[in-house]
Amino acid sequence: MDTHKEKLLLLAEMIAFSVVDGRLHEREYEFLSIVAQELQIEKGEFDALFHSELPAGVIKSEPRRIQQFYRLALLMHIDGVLHEREQAAIRQIGINMGLNPAATKRILKAMEEAPNAVIDPDMLYSVFREQLN
Repeated sequence: MDTHKEKLLLLAEMIAFSVVDGRLHEREYEFLSIVAQELQIEKGEFDALFHSELPAGVIKSEPRRIQQFYRLALLMHIDGVLHEREQAAIRQIGINMGLNPAATKRILKAMEEAPNAVIDPDMLYSVFREQLN
């Protein structure tokens, strides 16, 4: 991750997605907190993101967009309940990120079938590479 602003953007996007179903589950907050620590975002700044608007910005690198999509998809599964609003939102987010809809659909299906929704990183990137051919 290049800049502090990019880190905040990624985290803010994850926070916005975590409440798309109308509530923030404790496990979602814990997961977001771990991500914030990994991104070296201080707790006060992290908590402030819950009360601010989503900053504008675009992730330029496709591998980083894929990685962020996967993080959001993991977040969707973290509370153990797949809401229709979450599923619709994650598909729209993938489109907004410029990711191939067929690839995002395959990834989401693979995550649904996988234990703990975790898939192999090589598989994740290979699905998107296949769509380029």
